[in-house]
Parts: sequence; C-alpha cells; structure tokens
Amino acid sequence: MTDREPLHIGVAGLGRAFTLMLPTFLQDRRIRLVAACDPREAARAQFVRDFAAPVYDSVEALAADPSVQALYLASPHQFHAEHTKLAARHGKHVLVEKPMALTLQECDEMIEACEQAEVSLIVGHCHSFDTPYLAARRIIDSGELGDVRMIQSMNYTDFLYRPRRPEELRTEEGGGVVFSQAAHQVDVVRLLAGSRAVRVRAVLGQWDPARPTEGAYTALLWFENGACAALTYSGYGHFDSDEWCGWIGEMGNAKNPADYGQARRRLRDPRWLADEARLKAEATYGGPAYKPPMLGGPTPAHQHFGPLIVSCERGDVRPQPDAVWVYGDNERRQVPLASPSVPRFEVIDELVAAVEQGRTPLHDGHWARATLEICLAMLQSACERRDVEVFGRETTVR
Repeated sequence: MTDREPLHIGVAGLGRAFTLMLPTFLQDRRIRLVAACDPREAARAQFVRDFAAPVYDSVEALAADPSVQALYLASPHQFHAEHTKLAARHGKHVLVEKPMALTLQECDEMIEACEQAEVSLIVGHCHSFDTPYLAARRIIDSGELGDVRMIQSMNYTDFLYRPRRPEELRTEEGGGVVFSQAAHQVDVVRLLAGSRAVRVRAVLGQWDPARPTEGAYTALLWFENGACAALTYSGYGHFDSDEWCGWIGEMGNAKNPADYGQARRRLRDPRWLADEARLKAEATYGGPAYKPPMLGGPTPAHQHFGPLIVSCERGDVRPQPDAVWVYGDNERRQVPLASPSVPRFEVIDELVAAVEQGRTPLHDGHWARATLEICLAMLQSACERRDVEVFGRETTVR
C-alpha cells in the first residue's frame, strides 16, 4: 500500500481522541491528514503549523473540501450521528470514534445515510481492533481448544478522575463509563465470543457525588452459542489492573507504579476544581500545555483493555500486551506478538481495505450498533434490576 497515493483524511475534532490517534496518523504512510476543523482557534492554528493544511470552523465546510476522501470524526459523542450523516451527504467515507452514537435510532440513520451514499462506515478506535485480541480470536477459530464457554474481563483505572468537560459527567449526554468504556470491553468480548449476544444483566456504581455519573459496572452477557461473559470495570482510581499486565498501560506504554493516585491528587488542586474543562482544553492539541507525541523512542507493546481470560472446552486463552498465552490440557505455551511499528495500525488496515479494496469492515455500523445496544441494555438492566434481552442484527465475527 505504501507505493500508492495515501488516503486523504480530514479530521473533525482536535481533542483527546485525535491526540490518541495522532501517532498513527503521523507514522502510517497509507494515510495523510489534509484538513481539519475544530471550534478552538488555537487547535486550528496548531494543525496549520503541523500539517500546512487548510482548517475550518465547521464540519460542513470540512466535508465540502474536495481534497478530503474520508472524515475521521473525533467530535463529542452527541454529535457523531449529525456529523456522520453530513459526511455521507458529501460523499466522504467515515471513521467515527466510539461510541457510534447515543441512541439506536441515530445508529440506524447513520447506517442508512452511508449505505445510500455508498461510502464506508467504520467505528473505532475500539480495543477489539487490538492485535492481542485478534490473535486470540485466530487461536479460537483454529478449533484446537473447542468452543468458547466463558469469558472473564476486568479493568480497574482512574478514568473518572481524569480531566473532564461537564457533559462527560452526565450520562444522558454520553458521559460515564458505560458509553465511554463499556464500548471497548463489550466490543472485545463480542469479538472473542464469536456469537450474537442475547441477554444482559448489569449493576452500575455511582459512588462519588462530585462526579455524578456511572464510574463502575459489572455485567453478565449471554450469547446465542451458549457462551457467557462477565465484565467488570471501575474508573474510581484505586487498584490499577495494569499491575496484572506487567505494568503495561492501555496505550501499550510502560507505567510507573509510583504514579499511583496521580489523577486524584491533581483534582484536589484548587485550580482544577475551579475550571477543570478549561485546564483540560489547555493540555489538549493546540493548548499552551499541549505536549506533542514522542516518536522514535522505545517500541511500545500492543494496546489492550485489561486482564482477560477466555475459557474454551479444552483450554484457556489469555491475551497480553506482548503475547497470547494458551493453556491446554497438557501444556502451557506462549504465542509471542511482534511489537507494533505503528500504534493502532489495525484501524488503518480496516479503513484502507474498505475504501480501496471494497472489503466489508468488521467494525462497521451494524457491528457498532450491536455494541451500543448492549451498553444501553446495561443502563436499563441496572435501572430496572432485571435481565434485558438484546436483538443485535449483525453481531458475529465475519
């Protein structure tokens, strides 16, 4: 792919999600950033300095740019549906951040708009793109361990105490750990189960009045093939489950255990309490405290979403940031994973294959809609204290 003209990407939203994707955009030669939009003048100015490319103050103007082939939508959750439909009207392919939208009706409108415009719709980055889970799925597909029977997935982080805009702490506007974090975890277990989810039971934790949204959950998922999955997540900043992943963080970089409690300490600073949203903006792309990504350093491990074990009929599979461990009847073996030369290259694999080769992506609108349906069912189950059936349409691994 590197001897062909790169795919021209326009970026809508130069905030946190864009910052996490920026190392990929800078290093993967299959794509080129050619335009961007953001309401912040400082972010637009930074993009001009970095890429010598046009910037706009509206998604409409960005989508109308004839040099743009695909839009990367990194706008806040509540704008994903509107911006996707706008991109489709202008004939642009879409890579939209998770969660796909906030309602199933919005998902349906996004899918319909892209299908009518005959443009690709891919939803990510979700951690089900990550190589350790894709490698685990290949081992499962080999049949050597039999069918998947049970999945255990856990993640303990400081998510709730990272800098937040007000809407990120309001569930009805897409805030909290269900929309932002369960979207990752549900995607991963669906990939590994290889079957349609049919039922959900969940309990949610909302334990800090100063952060008035869900900060934790435990959920049980039942699948059509008889498998079940137990998902636990806490973003309350106490135990850090990266301790169980060799102190490799979610982004694949080594972590220092001595940084324990850093997020909570920062929020005790009166400056943060007074204007958390402004200080968050200052640290993101284009802000006075923004730090560009460090490229060319030590090669990180793969990204991941916490400890996970898949139990099959004849063995267990444990994805790790640098390998997949397989525990069979008679032996334990390690399947090493080559270090990634480009982070999140798997997202670009899927995007380029869809746009240039016409391949149906795994993480298309139907896939992401099914994940959102489960997340919404988790909220409903916890509220009504009962099991909730789900009816995802296109939910199995293709």
